[in-house]
Amino acid sequence: MYKVHWIIDGVADIEKKNQDDAEAAIKEKIEKFVQENSDFFKNMGAIAIQGKAYLPGKDDK
Repeated sequence: MYKVHWIIDGVADIEKKNQDDAEAAIKEKIEKFVQENSDFFKNMGAIAIQGKAYLPGKDDK
């Protein structure tokens, strides 16, 4: 049996007042998606999803 370690990486653009509000808004969307697809995530062995809000720098588009 093979084990497959997978990672999903992405960046979402969101207009919010501050870092905490931005993180909370995305967290809410992800939690809803995970709940609606819980069998998939359970079968895929998902154990964590994390993210961090930041202000884009000069190299970000």
